Amino acid sequence: MTRIGVVFLIASLALAAGSAVAEVPRRGEASAPPPAVPEPADGKVRGDHAHERKPVEMSPEASPAEFSPVLFGPDPSYTDKPYDVEAQLAIYGGKTRIDAPRPPIEWGYPMYQGGPVGEDFDLIGEKNPARLQLLAFGDLRFGMAYNDNGALDTAQMAARLNLNLDFRITATERVHVFLRPFDRVEKGRNTRYEFGGNQRDRFGDSEGLFDLTPEAFFFEGDLGQIANGLTDEYQSFDIPVAFGLMPLFFQNGIWMEDAILGGAITKPAMNSPKLDISNMDVTVFGGFDRVTTGALREANNLFDDHAAEIYGTAIFIESREFYIEAGYGYTRDTRADGLGDFSYHNATLAVTKRWFGKVSNSTRLIGNFGQDPGRGLAKTADGWLVLVENSWITHLPSTLVPYANFFVGYNKPQSLARDFGAGGILKNTGINFETDGLTGFPKLDDTANDTYGGALGVSYLFNLDQQVVFEIAGLKPFGEDNKAGRVAKGDQAAFGARYQRPLSKRWIFRTDAIYGMREGEDDLAGVRAELRLKF
Repeated sequence: MTRIGVVFLIASLALAAGSAVAEVPRRGEASAPPPAVPEPADGKVRGDHAHERKPVEMSPEASPAEFSPVLFGPDPSYTDKPYDVEAQLAIYGGKTRIDAPRPPIEWGYPMYQGGPVGEDFDLIGEKNPARLQLLAFGDLRFGMAYNDNGALDTAQMAARLNLNLDFRITATERVHVFLRPFDRVEKGRNTRYEFGGNQRDRFGDSEGLFDLTPEAFFFEGDLGQIANGLTDEYQSFDIPVAFGLMPLFFQNGIWMEDAILGGAITKPAMNSPKLDISNMDVTVFGGFDRVTTGALREANNLFDDHAAEIYGTAIFIESREFYIEAGYGYTRDTRADGLGDFSYHNATLAVTKRWFGKVSNSTRLIGNFGQDPGRGLAKTADGWLVLVENSWITHLPSTLVPYANFFVGYNKPQSLARDFGAGGILKNTGINFETDGLTGFPKLDDTANDTYGGALGVSYLFNLDQQVVFEIAGLKPFGEDNKAGRVAKGDQAAFGARYQRPLSKRWIFRTDAIYGMREGEDDLAGVRAELRLKF
């Protein structure tokens, strides 16, 4: 080809390219919408393109919408408008990033961070990458109280440290340790200074404690993710597991709130279209030591957390706007002292639902059966509890919450397991049934042994920056045949109040007051104030 031919060819190609580019609209320029595409009434495409689209499948209640080209257009152009930082922040209601308090130990990488998560390495496998991190976090509580529990009264200052150490290996595997170094948990004693009351004369005016025995020390992970790494193939299942000295918390702590030495395994996120179950979890657990229950006590009536083994299962079901919790457990008395066998069965069922958009209700049933200690000994876990919890949805549903909770307990109902400091089975019924886990704050009888009663109250959260609670509560014993075995000697009633608010991002202030009247016993009263440091 001659030079003239080459030049002619290049010029022709350039003209063709320029013509093609000229047909493409520039950014910000509107272009005409494409013409309407006729849609067959039966949803089937005919002609040369029929193979590119499958027939539309939809429920009989639905119908196809007509195509409208006016609903589609080019993206907006902001080339003539300068960037405005304040206007961009206004999009999010003027909100900005919060500089949250940092944990005292953040080894490996920060607890909170933005952007890419950073590099990892192959420890378990490429498909379950490791990224080591050690965190220390928790809270430190300082309290001052005057507590009159009837026979004993005290004025004191006390402290409690809740320290969590979290060693994270992968996104799903970790080792967790929980310490309460200023407590002697099994004896219910805190580091404290008593400056008044008759209890000071009995036990001394102060006690400084330091105990590094872990309250929890366990491993948890996911067998599906571990299998991903070991086989280098993605698995289709998730099975969380945990073992060690591990806390178990079921039904808001009512059925179980204890750390046991054992293990648990869960099959989560199951569903059944046939049974109309949208979500279901099944957990199986067992413990061979450190099981705490009011049904097994030492000769001095203290809890014996080395006397039992425990085996059970807990099920959570979401179906037809109901949330259902069910469980079964068996507590085996392992003591070989010849003083009777206090083993027993424990079963529970709870149903939660919002009715008519006005009332949120949870109804719980816990039953103990099968205990036969023999030798003429009294049963310690033989009865049932019905607990009905209600809260009203007001015009301020997130901040103004009136509530009414009621219960009936027959004989001696027991939780499956309860830590010594967790309070009684009625702990969540109301603030008048709840102690503070710090100073021994007074409370009504929380055992539900042959009693019925309830709590009426209101909680108000203002602008979500503070809370006030007012409550009246009471109980009445029944069952004259078991009068000697009841904890409550007669009718009980109390008025309680609580106020709390954050002072900063780290500090929280709280104060409580209670006055209770008890038939056949001295009245009780208490007032306390607490500062809590979150870290």
